[in-house]
Amino acid sequence: MRTTVGIIGAGPAGLLLARLLHNAGIDSVVLESRDRAYVERRQRAGILEQGTADVLRAAGAGERMDREGLRHDGIELRFDRTRHRVDFPALTGGRSVMVYAQTEVCKDLIALQLREGGPLLFEAEALAVEDAGTDAPRIRFRHEGREDVLECSYVVGCDGFWGVARKAIPAGLTQVFERTYPFGWLGILADVPPSHDELVYARHERGFALLSMRSPAVSRLYLQVPDGTDPGAWGDEEIWDELERRFATADDWYLQRGPITQKTVTPMRSYVHEPMRHGRLFLAGDAAHIVPPTGAKGLNLAAGDVVTFARALVHQQETGSPELLDAYSQTCLRRVWQAERFSYDMTTLLHRAPGATAFEDRLQLARLERIASSRAAETDLAEAYTGFPFG
Repeated sequence: MRTTVGIIGAGPAGLLLARLLHNAGIDSVVLESRDRAYVERRQRAGILEQGTADVLRAAGAGERMDREGLRHDGIELRFDRTRHRVDFPALTGGRSVMVYAQTEVCKDLIALQLREGGPLLFEAEALAVEDAGTDAPRIRFRHEGREDVLECSYVVGCDGFWGVARKAIPAGLTQVFERTYPFGWLGILADVPPSHDELVYARHERGFALLSMRSPAVSRLYLQVPDGTDPGAWGDEEIWDELERRFATADDWYLQRGPITQKTVTPMRSYVHEPMRHGRLFLAGDAAHIVPPTGAKGLNLAAGDVVTFARALVHQQETGSPELLDAYSQTCLRRVWQAERFSYDMTTLLHRAPGATAFEDRLQLARLERIASSRAAETDLAEAYTGFPFG
């Protein structure tokens, strides 16, 4: 097989890249190790920045998002039983975010790719990226019980932290930056309407809590728990009781309860791999960087990476200049590090570290009070939450 761009991974990054390339008249092949059903039900992110939503619309993949997604114009911060709303449009010149699950983004992009785009091969396991440093990289993969080779002009690894793409960059050329956190998120899906019409981020002496949603009838909620927690160790009523404690306010707000349909625990880590390019191999999304979910940046960073690559490749084809492709890693990393900074700030602002002192507790409250009382501090949060510019 032969194509211009070989894409490893049919998550939102790989699928969006395939769509952007198709619209630009550039052929690609997408290899995905899982089957279609798995990709379309893989629960991950649910918050789309303004820029990500705009890119999906421009790519022709925003119709159902605009019909079924939930536009959010702010978030609520809770601390010391008080409530403070951050008004995104008022602070950012009109920007907002969209609540629309990654599963739905993938369904929309898969349907478009199968109807209009190039080959999308499910259950096609990438085994290795070969000759990445040359002008003719190759992806060795297994599909339908036999090994094959996809010859490419470029390879984009959208295959996540455990994928093969990053392993093709020589270790001597790389630098890794990472931090692990001593806590995780116990997440639940519940068949109950959300108890608030926007996301609620709560700082409590017992730990962080987040109220989110997947639809007007399905709530998504999270509790800070110790690292390594078994989700099955928490009973349903115990979860609701703890959520109620952490979201408690001094007014008449209350938390609606309902049947819990899913429990998972998400570990928390920050990770950046530099560079994001080697020869004609380009890394995108979790293959190059991971953020704790507090800042809602993972999917949006991946979208920024593939938009940057697609623009650079189109620029080269139109002008003959490789300037933007050569700058891919630097361009992406500027945005990545701002997202890492914001995600770290949100995590340390709202989570209580094991063994935290009274001094550290008061610093957290002082930081939150600063956001609630300073338009400049509030604007910084709103600008980061709604998204850093692509490219």
